[in-house]
Amino acid sequence: MRQKKEEFMRTLRRRRQKGQAFVEYVILVAVIALAALFVLANFSDRLKDMITGITVTLGGEADAKADEKSIDIIKDLDKEGIKD
Repeated sequence: MRQKKEEFMRTLRRRRQKGQAFVEYVILVAVIALAALFVLANFSDRLKDMITGITVTLGGEADAKADEKSIDIIKDLDKEGIKD
């Protein structure tokens, strides 16, 4: 009887540990996603300027919206929608 109880308790501990690992992975993914959003929000204008500079250097043309801030472009998209 005691062996069955001990085995049952070990099984419960293993299940809890698996559930705990899953929760830890979910929290880790959420933290990484928030960090990525933070980086993109704070450096989006700089990244856009760098990509525009590379495009012009390689012989392409700068986009008409290259001088606008990213937040202004997003606001325009919200008002007008995406256009081809």
